[in-house]
Amino acid sequence: MSTNPPPRTPAARTTTAPRLSTVPPTTISTISSSQKPRQLSHLHAQLAQLTAHVADLENLLRMTAVQVESVRGLGGYAGGMFMAASKVLGEETVTGAGLGSNAMADSNSQKREERERSTGT
Repeated sequence: MSTNPPPRTPAARTTTAPRLSTVPPTTISTISSSQKPRQLSHLHAQLAQLTAHVADLENLLRMTAVQVESVRGLGGYAGGMFMAASKVLGEETVTGAGLGSNAMADSNSQKREERERSTGT
């Protein structure tokens, strides 16, 4: 039988001093003096890599901003083409009456006549 452990709550934690290191206190002074230059060198290399990545990201964001303007322009052209096609093909084709179906055209004209009668025009 498996039992679930009780859920952890923030109130259940004990308040102690923050843990500064996982190394036993007796060896902290000897290890830190010998490893400190290596750790600083590693941090410096990571900082240089982070700086390079941020510069790359900045370049990519600039290129994306330029491309967004181009995509916006293409969207305008596409919208214009749709509006032009709608005007050329006519409203009946857009609503589906121009698909060669006389029954649909008759149905649309009947609906139009009923609307005209109900509005009194």
